[in-house]
Amino acid sequence: MSCKSTKVAPSVDFDHSCSDSVEYLTLNFGPFETVHRWRRLPPCDEFVGARRSKHTVVAYRDAIYVFGGDNGKNMLNDLLRFDVKDCSWCRAFTTGTPPAPRYHHSAVVYGSSMFVFGGYTGDIYSNSNLKNKNDLFEYKFATGQWTEWKVEGSLPVARSAHGATVYSDKLWIFAGYDGNARLNDMWTISLQDREHACWEEIDQSGEIPPSCCNFPVAVCRDKMFVFSGQSGAKITNNLFQFEFKGHMWTRIPTEHLLRGSPPPPQRRYGHTMVAFDRHLYVFGGAADNTLPNELHCYDVDSQTWEVIQPSLDSEMPSGRLFHAAAVIQDAMYIFGGTVDNNVRSGEMYRFQFSCYPKCTLHEDYGKLWENRQFCDVEFILGEREERVLGHIAIVTARCQWLRKKILQARDRQRQTKQESNEESDDTAAGGPRDIPAGNRPSGTQPLLEVSIREAEAQPFEVLMQFLYTDKIQYPRRGHVQDVLLIMDVYKLALSFKLSRLEQLCVQYIEASVDLQNVLSVCENANKLQLDQLKEHCLNFVVKESHFNQVIMTKEFEHLSTPLIVEIVRRKQQPPPRLYSDQPVDIGTSLVQDMKAYLEGGGLEFCDIILLLDGHPRPAHKAILAARSSYFEAMFRSFMPEDGQVNISIGEMVPSKQAFESMLRYIYYGDVNMPPEDSLYLFAAPYYYGFSNNRLQAYCKQNLEMNVTVENVLQGGSFLQSLFPHYNPPQILEAADKTQALDMKKHCLHIIVHQFIKVSKLPNLRSLSQLLLLDIIESLATHISDKQCAEMGSDI
Repeated sequence: MSCKSTKVAPSVDFDHSCSDSVEYLTLNFGPFETVHRWRRLPPCDEFVGARRSKHTVVAYRDAIYVFGGDNGKNMLNDLLRFDVKDCSWCRAFTTGTPPAPRYHHSAVVYGSSMFVFGGYTGDIYSNSNLKNKNDLFEYKFATGQWTEWKVEGSLPVARSAHGATVYSDKLWIFAGYDGNARLNDMWTISLQDREHACWEEIDQSGEIPPSCCNFPVAVCRDKMFVFSGQSGAKITNNLFQFEFKGHMWTRIPTEHLLRGSPPPPQRRYGHTMVAFDRHLYVFGGAADNTLPNELHCYDVDSQTWEVIQPSLDSEMPSGRLFHAAAVIQDAMYIFGGTVDNNVRSGEMYRFQFSCYPKCTLHEDYGKLWENRQFCDVEFILGEREERVLGHIAIVTARCQWLRKKILQARDRQRQTKQESNEESDDTAAGGPRDIPAGNRPSGTQPLLEVSIREAEAQPFEVLMQFLYTDKIQYPRRGHVQDVLLIMDVYKLALSFKLSRLEQLCVQYIEASVDLQNVLSVCENANKLQLDQLKEHCLNFVVKESHFNQVIMTKEFEHLSTPLIVEIVRRKQQPPPRLYSDQPVDIGTSLVQDMKAYLEGGGLEFCDIILLLDGHPRPAHKAILAARSSYFEAMFRSFMPEDGQVNISIGEMVPSKQAFESMLRYIYYGDVNMPPEDSLYLFAAPYYYGFSNNRLQAYCKQNLEMNVTVENVLQGGSFLQSLFPHYNPPQILEAADKTQALDMKKHCLHIIVHQFIKVSKLPNLRSLSQLLLLDIIESLATHISDKQCAEMGSDI
């Protein structure tokens, strides 16, 4: 999707907590905001509040609240309020005793209150009374009342520059700086009952992040995420996740990120990170003496990073650190921070998120692999002739080596049938080659058998998983047997010429090599003639910090003599390092392969005919069934004997162009389409049972952005260009005909709110009687009693 021309409404009716569910979308209208647009909002005037950094911001209803920080000379404890609707600043009403002036504190919202914990206090101008705090204050938004919570019992050590969040009615505090050392402890306190609240230290487990400060935390999918921060010599750009229920930390792996794909952001501190839908957004901070202003996005589901490209009309914020960020509805607000030359900022920026349901293409094909429904090929593997089922459509789309094997097996099957005089006359199914009986719609024919002697079942199944999902389920990192399995997969990837899988395997293996397994991996690489991996292992062994430990192990004593000689020689005389400027071939992706398959590459493997208004369109059962529960149920229960399926969406037959748009979505997840296709496909997600409402969300956007008072009843030139396949019904009639009830409601809303203009349009008279009655009913609902009385007095 090109973000440069895409727009969304400020209040799109998605339930972000369950955006993957198939919910019925409603059409909101009003001012539409460009997706991924940065907008500079009015800055905070000095007479309202100082420019600042190291402060906090929180979001409550339609306002941003700014507390504390420093202006370069003094610490602050004022509370500012920014109304996001009016774009206006004011000082928030307060009563009671506020927290002492401070910075590097934390602030969170729970219920109708803001809670402020800790931070650094004192007089920075005179450098006196400087100390960290561990106090907890509550600010009630409704009354403006500040109250300090006096908590009995154990307390967290006083700290600043820590992370804080709210989860399950509790405030969670992690890490920070106590004035002498960085921390990585965790504490929690219930916010439900002030009288009985007490602090509790959490016993953390797993891959706990190093002690750190000046980092952000964000909660997404019931997990807390921590990215980078100041941790001395150990500073990294690692992303860690914390499971609240088991108190378990996990470092998010990066081994699955292919070379050439977007890497994680640079290591940094003083940045912000917020969660929205299934994404984490990282902005700003100090990254190795630079102040970058790219916005990085992490997809929690796919575990991938990308840099968000801002819309062309964006007003970009400059790089900064120690700013603060919060989310209201579908936008992120960033305020203040330290910009170039140590200058404090009073700027406010707004960033418009995109909030479309995720693409389920990889998951849908993955489920097809796991369920093994509609399999039409059986691979016979290795000397033991183990059998693995698969789908010709997916395999031939992804791997040319296996495609050739399948074609050879199909030719042998055809030749055998001809010789035995058992071939049926109707084996054709719409392509330059005849379709084997094993692919027939009836499903009664035997599977196509393909023998692959050079592959064993376990690594081949990992390879098949990659073909369906573009990834491999990594086993336990570092365990010798698991690393050796991926080495076998790597050997197959080389044989089958799957460059993308090669890179995934190499990255996993290299990241998994450690002192305990390096000799086993090296010996296996030598045996399998995997020179690149062997080279990596040898360099690992002779490293200064590794060599003595490795040669003292029992495994080294049992190593083959040639390998021992090679290790000793390498230690004595390391070979020169070779650098290559050649770009790494990362192969083609699942999306690219399925696109090519739909555009003609899979024609000879078609096994179903889709009839659109009598016109045949060859397709592939397995792909249709994987992506649509409608087709899955049909092929499983009542597949037509002739292998032909009539295509409609309810009672409507889509246009050829719209149908091709739907096939592009089914095969490779494409959602870009001409506006005229949107009305046809608006109801398709329900009728065909797609995994979520992603396609409908894009159709909705197309319709919202292309229906106005000028064209809502138009036929003529507009509809011939926008909806050419309706000849020439108005948009309202088209919405009614396609059962797009939200679209119809949207059109009626435009008509009744602009009825004086619409009433003069000649097309109003050509509407059906039922639609005219709908307009009258909508007008009656819209017109107030006062307006009725005024109209009556004019009669």
